[in-house]
Amino acid sequence: MSMKRCNNGHFYDDTKHSVCPFCGVQNLDLSVTMPVRNPIVGTGVTQAKPAAPVIDKTVAKSRAAVNDGKTVGIMRGRLGYDPVVGWLVCIDGPERGKDYRLRSEKNFIGRSASMDVNIAGDESISRNNHAAVSYDPKTNTYNVYPGEGHGLVYLNDEELRAPEKIKRGDVIELGKTKLMFIPFCGEGFQWQKD
Repeated sequence: MSMKRCNNGHFYDDTKHSVCPFCGVQNLDLSVTMPVRNPIVGTGVTQAKPAAPVIDKTVAKSRAAVNDGKTVGIMRGRLGYDPVVGWLVCIDGPERGKDYRLRSEKNFIGRSASMDVNIAGDESISRNNHAAVSYDPKTNTYNVYPGEGHGLVYLNDEELRAPEKIKRGDVIELGKTKLMFIPFCGEGFQWQKD
């Protein structure tokens, strides 16, 4: 894992994110209050002071940093960050109970820390590209793909030989791990287009 510090002091893994995922979040309500001594009222009495708001320069810097020579996905290019579109939840296997965030476009699954979905605890999963799950923002659909590894991939107990559409509750099995698919984007919600 390679940690990088952004201009605002956040630490993030630059092998997984081309820009700071914390700075890229827009329209976040940061009206957190902090106690401040009120000299007029007297000693020991505090009043709320709003934290500094997020300024547009930060967002502009994040969007400019996106185009640093790395391939930029559609959603990341449009929004300045790559929002969550769903999850895989481990329902059986060495990492049972753990969840994995899915982002738009392809999410590669493997044991390596460089994978979008890193299942390090299951040695029967290929290090790189055992499988992939994608979200297509144009059609608002999800697909699962068999990967380049030697291991097989199953979708609802059937061997996956070619890409297949997936829906809520489908189970993807690779190695000793079973992952249930939970979409966030779908009929009821889709990230707004600019």
